[in-house]
Amino acid sequence: MLIGVPSETVAGETRVAVTPETVKKLIAQGHQLRVESGAGLAASVTDAAYAAAGAEITDTAGAWGADLLLKVRSPSEAEAPRLRAGATLVGMLNPFDAPGLQRLATAGITAYALEAAPRTTRAQSMDVLSSQANIAGYKAVMIAANAYQRFFPMLMTAAGTVKAARVVVLGVGVAGLQAIATAKRLGAVIEASDVRPSVKEQVESLGAKFIDVPYETAEEKEAAEGVGGYARPMPQSWLDRQKAEVAKRVAQADVVITTALIPGRAAPVLVTAEMVQAMKPGSVIVDLAAAQGGNCPLTEAGQTVLKHGVTLVGETNLPALVAADASALYARNVLDFLKLILTPQDGLKVDLEDDIVAACLMAHQGQLLRKA
Repeated sequence: MLIGVPSETVAGETRVAVTPETVKKLIAQGHQLRVESGAGLAASVTDAAYAAAGAEITDTAGAWGADLLLKVRSPSEAEAPRLRAGATLVGMLNPFDAPGLQRLATAGITAYALEAAPRTTRAQSMDVLSSQANIAGYKAVMIAANAYQRFFPMLMTAAGTVKAARVVVLGVGVAGLQAIATAKRLGAVIEASDVRPSVKEQVESLGAKFIDVPYETAEEKEAAEGVGGYARPMPQSWLDRQKAEVAKRVAQADVVITTALIPGRAAPVLVTAEMVQAMKPGSVIVDLAAAQGGNCPLTEAGQTVLKHGVTLVGETNLPALVAADASALYARNVLDFLKLILTPQDGLKVDLEDDIVAACLMAHQGQLLRKA
């Protein structure tokens, strides 16, 4: 199978869909790789490194002319004419981008959006959302440490003692847990909050304090226990008390990292404008949901701004700021997904009986199979 890897053209996108490691493995399976010249430079991978791994370095037309295209981001409107009917595309195609998905269907290609993979044990090795969120959580803390004009750890010096930074992490998913772990390594004092009380043990195992909100009714306790291992939505009475408790912690914090994202919907507001006004001058908020409206209404996507004496960081693509490792993890996700749709003997196949393949398939033979 001829596999093409075009350069990413979205502004700020530094990742690449294959690395020399995955190129070697694909070639060992009998495939040919064409990588557009310069595709990996922003991720610290040179053309020479790809060539040494066995890939052919080609121009833009050569990469787009392959039977199977591997990308990080969905083709833009300007790139759409390069899509060849009958080709297959694998990447992070944004299942909620209706115009983008329609472009792919109109082009007559088969398109797989890796973000749509089910959150099951079998799909863990292909979970691009988790692999990239892990990096985002790490980088959020590093950006916060850079923007914060004091030390993170407690220091005892001849000139006196410096207190440790107080960090509050709101949202304890993959990104939140990594943010906690990274801030802990830097010596901060950390508190964390989530609408799922069931994550308390994970938070405490990483050395942070969970912002606990006691249950006042049997309904609240039952909801917290969940069903079948899954947390249930908490009653509004509990959510109101949690919000008040979080507001107290935010006012005392030096750094706040917000991570709450809901696929296909605007991000929930976790830090209100009033909370920002109550924060200490010099405090920092890193809003991981900036691209979806932000967890704070004062966040400006793609900008770092100062409001009420607080620095708000609205980076919209944190994994791209750690391009080398982000690409390495993403490329492994892609490689594992290809095992489901590509074999040396049969080439490409569309196995709709496979739950992962069926969930990721966005378009096939000119038909849009999933509406955003």
